[in-house]
Amino acid sequence: MDLVSQKMRTLAPELDPLRIGTGWKEEELALPQIMIESTYGDSHPGSGHLISLVEEAKRGVQEAGGKGAKYFCTDICDGESQGTDGINYSLASREMIANMIEIHENATPFDGGIFISSCDKGMPGNLIGMARVNIPSLMVTGGTMSAGPELLTLEQLGMYSAKFERGEIDEKKLNWAKCNACPSCGACSFIGTASTMQIMAEALGLSLPGSALLPATSPDLKEYAHRAGVQAVALAKMGLKPRDIVTMKSFENAILVHAAISGSTNALLHIPAIAHEYGIEINGETFDRLHRGARYLLDVRPSGKWPAEFFYYAGGVPAIMEEIRDVLHLDVMTVTGKTLGENLDALKREGFYEKCQRWLDKANEKYGLKLVRGDIIRPAERALGTDGSIAVLYGNLAPEGAVIKHTACPQEMFTALLKARPFDSEEECLDAVLHHRVQKGDAVFIRYEGPKGSGMPEMFYTSEAISSDPELGRSIALITDGRFSGASTGPVIGHCSPEAAAGGPIALVEQDDLIEINIMERRLNIVGIAGERRSAEEIAAVLEERRKNWKPRPLKYKSGVLRMFSEHAASPMEGAYLKFD
Repeated sequence: MDLVSQKMRTLAPELDPLRIGTGWKEEELALPQIMIESTYGDSHPGSGHLISLVEEAKRGVQEAGGKGAKYFCTDICDGESQGTDGINYSLASREMIANMIEIHENATPFDGGIFISSCDKGMPGNLIGMARVNIPSLMVTGGTMSAGPELLTLEQLGMYSAKFERGEIDEKKLNWAKCNACPSCGACSFIGTASTMQIMAEALGLSLPGSALLPATSPDLKEYAHRAGVQAVALAKMGLKPRDIVTMKSFENAILVHAAISGSTNALLHIPAIAHEYGIEINGETFDRLHRGARYLLDVRPSGKWPAEFFYYAGGVPAIMEEIRDVLHLDVMTVTGKTLGENLDALKREGFYEKCQRWLDKANEKYGLKLVRGDIIRPAERALGTDGSIAVLYGNLAPEGAVIKHTACPQEMFTALLKARPFDSEEECLDAVLHHRVQKGDAVFIRYEGPKGSGMPEMFYTSEAISSDPELGRSIALITDGRFSGASTGPVIGHCSPEAAAGGPIALVEQDDLIEINIMERRLNIVGIAGERRSAEEIAAVLEERRKNWKPRPLKYKSGVLRMFSEHAASPMEGAYLKFD
């Protein structure tokens, strides 16, 4: 066994005494050394509990004959910064987390790694960093929080807030929702970006089978963290690295699982960025191709009925994979050192589903329900849909693509001809929506909110204000070069590329342009000017003339992280990673 840590000891004589000063015992210096990197911190519920998983993983490393070292780079919370300029730092933070993992590992190399995270940018940041440093390692996911009273979950707060602004509920009801939406630690209890990316880690073969999106308070989660510690030492001894495991087939499996769970649209930012670190190209076309004809099975919020804690009770990722087993690449390698197919068969032999059933029985008793597993993860023959959950639209408005979660969109908006109402910031648009200055039949644009424009924040409050309005939610569309929360529902189209700040066609849209949306045919086009239809040639000529008069905006941020991000971020449909070539 050739351990890089032992070579480091001969090259840097100060290493041993400095580690002894940190608390290492002399005999531990010669053991396999495992970096345990986490986003632990008091930043939000998804990271506040991770220290307990870190300690369990460290205990597993020790029992397996290794030495674990704790490293930290906490993440921020989109929810806590929602509606402020703080949300502009969210996507950039993904890159900074990956950068810190690269720094931590390459400054003093380890023999293996364990990466522990729960949430929106911490999960993809760690998965990017894991691929970049490429040491034998695996991911431990931090699970999901419990639902509150009346099965309340956080994504419903946007609805309560919009209803309060419209005078439909009083402040007492709004405060009740605020005080009960997050009753425990863990990622928010719906299939938002955090939950989606936890599931993606397992679907890629980078987490132990059956470990994604457990209830964060479950003893099973700590057991998985302990087992991950043991497995990290085994991986270090085998020399099995992420790039030995993850292939294009792994990403195809993950995207098929994404379709089955109606995963967050933000995965179309994160999966391409992760794939980039493996030298694999994933883009909107990849997602659209694999979602077409794919079975959508998971009846969990925001597209479905139940909180995310029920996902594990119904069998989690393995149960999803069993239902779509016929389309998966079962021969891909995983962090167990075995193939996906071997892992799935082992779970059945070892009583995994029986254990999940016991948890479902307890949940039924707690909440007064009578659910069976098939109510949560539908059998393939009772799929909720057969065309996945994501569509990527193209046309003269989005030559590089734009993204919609069609499972969360009213059927009335699958085909629409609307009049453009452009806004150059979310604040302007939200005010117009809440005060009824947006009308039925409008295509509401929020632009200059892409990666280069402002960091690509979520348009959560605006999307919730629209989708919670009984009239507007079925008669207008929101189109943006920004992104949406994984909790967003309604006729919302994001990631419009090229973005406005890069001179994309979205920057050229004017009041009362006619906008055509056709989800089934994957079209997003400007088809008319000043309310009148024009030919494709006439539209192209008008856009060309407008382009001559368009001037790039000065950078919104003049220094710091967001200056760097705005200068170097790739387009939304490429994953918005930092691009230096």
